[in-house]
Amino acid sequence: MNALESTSTRPYLIRALYEWCTDNGFTPYVAVLVDETVQVPREYVKNGEIVLNISFDATSSLKLGNDFIEFKARFAGSAREIMVPVSRVIAIYARENGQGMAFPVPVAGTTPADEAAKPSPLSSVPAAPTESSEGKVVQLVTPEGAAGNTPDAGPDPEPPRPPSGPRPALKRIK
Repeated sequence: MNALESTSTRPYLIRALYEWCTDNGFTPYVAVLVDETVQVPREYVKNGEIVLNISFDATSSLKLGNDFIEFKARFAGSAREIMVPVSRVIAIYARENGQGMAFPVPVAGTTPADEAAKPSPLSSVPAAPTESSEGKVVQLVTPEGAAGNTPDAGPDPEPPRPPSGPRPALKRIK
């Protein structure tokens, strides 16, 4: 089995981060890109997204499967069945500190089976540019003058500076 035939890593990473959150006493939240395949209360969807608390205290019958995240939860006192395709999850993180992982946004019209057939972002990067079915070109690029970029490259005139500005963080949407 090669990387193209293997299953998606997304459900495994979601389960791992869910376990990490619960082991450390954090509240796991998932951000979901909503479309017709997502079964959530539409009145809580904003800008095509919804953030769901998937902690033990907020859900019942939680199943973190390879294709779907399924559970029952209360919204404004009313019990609802929630079913989210794993391919529509765009992030999982801890409410308390924002630590977690964001995933690539799914392309419109893809099904969970299509998503599983795509290579994982963690798979090896090809040496030459490749063209995907969407017509996008992916290429590994190294900055000019970076160490190892050219055989006769000398030392950099100044060391690289860390990025300035505020620290990146996930935005909590209620």
